[in-house]
Amino acid sequence: MENFEDYEKELKTINIHTASRISLVITIATAILFGIPFYFIWRPEFSLSLQQSLLFVLLFLVGIVLHELIHGFFFGLFAEKGFKSIRFGVMWKMLTPYCHCKEPLKIKHYFLGALMPALLLGIVPAVISLFNGSGLMLLFGIIYTGAAAGDFMIVWILRKEHPETYVQDHSSEVGCFVYRKS
Repeated sequence: MENFEDYEKELKTINIHTASRISLVITIATAILFGIPFYFIWRPEFSLSLQQSLLFVLLFLVGIVLHELIHGFFFGLFAEKGFKSIRFGVMWKMLTPYCHCKEPLKIKHYFLGALMPALLLGIVPAVISLFNGSGLMLLFGIIYTGAAAGDFMIVWILRKEHPETYVQDHSSEVGCFVYRKS
């Protein structure tokens, strides 16, 4: 187990309001990127039945939980104490669910854990929708790619760090601590 007393510790945070604006931009860009080909491939009729609407709401709520569980699964794979280091909760002031890893991870592992929900719940369903014609899957993929804006922002602010550098989630703010050898 690493002793982080000999490390320089730097706090890096993101602004939740900026993340919301970036989420909107990512959602629109994803809708254009996947929606235009989807339209030309499938020429869908735009109507949602009550059953489809209820299914979407259910999938949306399940997706919120899955997003955080995916973070936890991948963080737990690389944490020394495994899944005992993973904590889930909700920042009620911002109605934002979170997954928190209580120990530092190498940046390369943190990136994997941070980006997997966007890939598995966003990009993959959007790509699959191009092949199966499911508008519901397309919409799910678009929304969950946009929902990963905060994850993309964290990866962006850490992008210049060495992959072996350690990073730890902040326990109460949207951000993390970077640990560099002194």
